[in-house]
Amino acid sequence: MKREIISTDKAPAAVGPYVQAVRMGDFLFASGQLGLIPESGQLPEGIEAQTRQALANVNAVLEEAGFSRKDVVKTTVFLSDIGNFSLVNEIYGAFFGDSKSARSCVEVSALPKGGLVEIEITAVRQTEA
Repeated sequence: MKREIISTDKAPAAVGPYVQAVRMGDFLFASGQLGLIPESGQLPEGIEAQTRQALANVNAVLEEAGFSRKDVVKTTVFLSDIGNFSLVNEIYGAFFGDSKSARSCVEVSALPKGGLVEIEITAVRQTEA
């Protein structure tokens, strides 16, 4: 399988020694996306705005790699405050709609750049039998 680095300017650049995503054949492994605004590198105010932006960043990486939300098989949501679970869950549910995947959601002591939420995904391109 060929290893391909996925990079798009429609999502924030990596803030460390890693890449936005790696595609291996029909698999896509995406790094966690904060709610950073790609054009400015700034975080919007509040958990709602950061969650929406993190999901927009996830979508940009998926699209750049030729995948869609339907291809996502596993997500991990990192929250700086588990008290935000219900609001994040509502936004997350609306984003994915009927394209539900397996998911973990954990509280962490801190996220890069003071973020409130980070979302990572694994996707598999669906092929018709």
